[in-house]
Amino acid sequence: MLDYVALGMLVFVGIVLFYGVIAIHDIPYEIAVHRKHPQQDAIHVAGWISLFTLHAIWPFLWIWATLYREDRGWGFATTTPTVAPALDDPRLQALEQEVGELKARLAALEAPPAPPLETPAELPRQEG
Repeated sequence: MLDYVALGMLVFVGIVLFYGVIAIHDIPYEIAVHRKHPQQDAIHVAGWISLFTLHAIWPFLWIWATLYREDRGWGFATTTPTVAPALDDPRLQALEQEVGELKARLAALEAPPAPPLETPAELPRQEG
């Protein structure tokens, strides 16, 4: 009877270890999903590959998954990004007008000059 209890415990521990290893390999992927990581699919695939490398690359996956945060991206800056100017800002409209004028000037400079018109007085005379 004790042999069956020992065998049952051995099978139970084996199953728990098997599923535990599979659950542990998925932790970096879960972190990436929580942080809305742009490369979460690659982290998930690398986690499965780490099963075959005996989790040798697993710590690097953890680091890779935790480097990205949705609120600050890859950087470590805590400042908020600058807000784009409103489209009805008079300074923006003045700049757009100035750019338009500069483009018109540039187009006028790049246009080939018109050939001069020849008058009958300037035409060579044919003697004949």
